[in-house]
Amino acid sequence: MFTSKNEFRPVEGEVRIPSGCAVSAIIDRSGRPMTGEKIIRSIATMHDRSNGLGGGFAGYGIYPDYKDYYAFHLFFDSRTARKETEDYLAAHFEVVYSSEMKTRKTKGITGEPLIFRYFLYPLSKRLANSLLDEEQYVVKCVNRINSDIKGAFVFSSGKNMGIFKGVGFPEDIGRFYLLDEEYEGYMWTSHGRYPTNTPGWWGGAHPFGLLSYSVVHNGEISSYDANRRYIEMFGYKCNLQTDTEVITYVIDFLLRVKHLTLEEVAKVISASFWSTIEDKSEEERRQEVFLRKAFPSLLINGPFSIIFGFDGGLMALNDRLKLRSMVCAEKGDFAFVSSEECGIRVIEPELDSIFAPAGGQPVIYTLREGVVR
Repeated sequence: MFTSKNEFRPVEGEVRIPSGCAVSAIIDRSGRPMTGEKIIRSIATMHDRSNGLGGGFAGYGIYPDYKDYYAFHLFFDSRTARKETEDYLAAHFEVVYSSEMKTRKTKGITGEPLIFRYFLYPLSKRLANSLLDEEQYVVKCVNRINSDIKGAFVFSSGKNMGIFKGVGFPEDIGRFYLLDEEYEGYMWTSHGRYPTNTPGWWGGAHPFGLLSYSVVHNGEISSYDANRRYIEMFGYKCNLQTDTEVITYVIDFLLRVKHLTLEEVAKVISASFWSTIEDKSEEERRQEVFLRKAFPSLLINGPFSIIFGFDGGLMALNDRLKLRSMVCAEKGDFAFVSSEECGIRVIEPELDSIFAPAGGQPVIYTLREGVVR
């Protein structure tokens, strides 16, 4: 485990938890806002699946007063990095509002960087000269800051949503950002981290986000290098030292750039085995063969369970062998996803339905038709 001084100190009897990391999500499909209190309780009950090296949350619908603007959340290692970044933002965006993010002193959270928030809109002249559409422009600016400005990291960049993360147990991170008091949204996702192959640091905590997309992930991606090399050919930069970052970019590429559906994205990143495809109907077989041949380098190998958040809903997905646990449930307008059933029962003991999705089969929950965000 890491001490507050970020030094490694072995503990007698401590063992590695191969299925570690916890994910959880709640959506009210009626669109009613709720504080982060329930999602904090959900992820806290799976405390032993993480080790204090990362926790985080994504909230959707939390900025109704600024819903038309991109909400950038940034970590800064120094005031110099902040100054350089703010000069860059002022040259490329209309800065509608900015402030240091409100936090509270919380036991277990130490060594936090400077954390600031900016509500932005692309400058029309810059956007026109870039020959990019609005979202491409924003993605390019995010990549530019994260790649070229030392000590500055954009960790959230969507509209009417925000990511809150850091080094610590997730329940402590939630209280650190005052999610149980200061924010209300129709959907929350969360993550408790147990890093095995990558460092525990503020930028490497989950969720990972780009525009209004966010990903929380439990697992290990053995295909990381193949996925990264392919996706970086299209302008993405993987520089945050964790495999979850590449999952976020892969989904963004398939959804936003290639205009695939969520179901098709699932069939690319968690594709059926060839032997399984052979037993499907002719229409299903034709589609899956095409997707496997069109995007072979975006197949994600290794054990994983992910919750993918987007404007208006979420998708839960396991690897095709279901090597990581995941449970889904419903109660009225509420839908829940969690690594374990306890993460759902602790906030909703009586459920209408509960099930464990099959490997490679996406579960998608969205706001009811007609709900205004």
